[in-house]
Amino acid sequence: MTHRQKRPIAAGTPPRRTCPALLVALAVVAGATFAGTAPADAATWTGVAPGVTYRQYDLAAAAGTAHAHVLGVDLANPRVRLGLLHPGAMAARATVSSLAARQKAVAGVNGDFFDITEAQHPGVAATGASVGPAVAGGRALKGAVPDAQRFGPAPPPRTDTRAVVGVGADGRARLDSLTLDGWYTVVGRRMPLGGVNQYALPENSVGAYTSDWGSASRRRATCGSDTARAAPCSTSTYEVTVRRGRVVSASVTPGSGAIAAGSTVLVGREAGARRLRRLAMGQQVAVRYALTSASGSPYGFAVGGIPVLSAGRPLAGLDTSVSAVRTAVGIGDGGRRVFLFALDGAARYRRGLTIAEVAVALRSLGATEGFGLDGGGSSTLVARQPGAAARVTVRNHPSDGAERPVANGVGVFVG
Repeated sequence: MTHRQKRPIAAGTPPRRTCPALLVALAVVAGATFAGTAPADAATWTGVAPGVTYRQYDLAAAAGTAHAHVLGVDLANPRVRLGLLHPGAMAARATVSSLAARQKAVAGVNGDFFDITEAQHPGVAATGASVGPAVAGGRALKGAVPDAQRFGPAPPPRTDTRAVVGVGADGRARLDSLTLDGWYTVVGRRMPLGGVNQYALPENSVGAYTSDWGSASRRRATCGSDTARAAPCSTSTYEVTVRRGRVVSASVTPGSGAIAAGSTVLVGREAGARRLRRLAMGQQVAVRYALTSASGSPYGFAVGGIPVLSAGRPLAGLDTSVSAVRTAVGIGDGGRRVFLFALDGAARYRRGLTIAEVAVALRSLGATEGFGLDGGGSSTLVARQPGAAARVTVRNHPSDGAERPVANGVGVFVG
């Protein structure tokens, strides 16, 4: 079984609410800066590696003083690149420091929001899989879950779970949207895939699961609905395993366990389950999928989250009421400069920033585009000490008191 890629790309501490009357007007006003905040060039940047720098500074925001940790990444330097940190499976988690050490990154931050709890589905285990698309090494690893099944804060209007930040084949960072283009073919008839390696599938669809998924149960994929994440699990499910292009097994219940390389498990719910039931043992089935970008750009690396800043302006509709510890990515200089931004979760700073304030903070650094990643107890920034060849260390204080295992992250690599 082959996977063809077309244009190949391919939660944390409960937030505290801030009284709207105390909001700082700067949060969404073009050209505004944080009161009491040093300008971007006033703080001292220290070297982590060639083309990679680090700084930390205070931010006076609506809920009180926040403390930011920032990595500056020069993508114009041919030795510097960004890549996806991940545990080797989409349905798995690990700490940012362990991921960076294993993949030999010199620095990094946590990544996308992820399936962290399934209290609403008794007996169903959380998968730990991320919400949005993921691309690593130019290879599509997973698609985006349906909008209603996302974890994390509400995104700005007219954005969805397909949103990504990534680095294209031209070496420049940008914001984009990645859409799954996939199907399975039986007796010359092509039928669409509703997902690839996702913790949630659209109603009435069929999803494909490969060795990239991992060993977690696939039952969660058939829970929730197109309008509510907490909706019950489907009572009509079916899955078949395709190996070397032929059906080799089938089950009425989604299974678990590692999927062998060269095999694909097709999981169906409702009408999708009924379609799979018609497949016979030994029948030929071809599976193909790709992630296609709205811009037409192929991606070497991409991770999901929520857009917050575009063309130097905070997006309309950004939340201005909930302050929390946050992680984000800023892009400047036409995609040649990237800022990896994480707030400190120590008790004195834990009130954090609103999403709207994050957009302004990124702009104050020199970013024209900005992208929000998972926050709360997940917010983690790691980096090597200047000139050191040793493992990275955690530079901020995670609000849980220790690093939280996460689905993925953004790694900085040199050399």
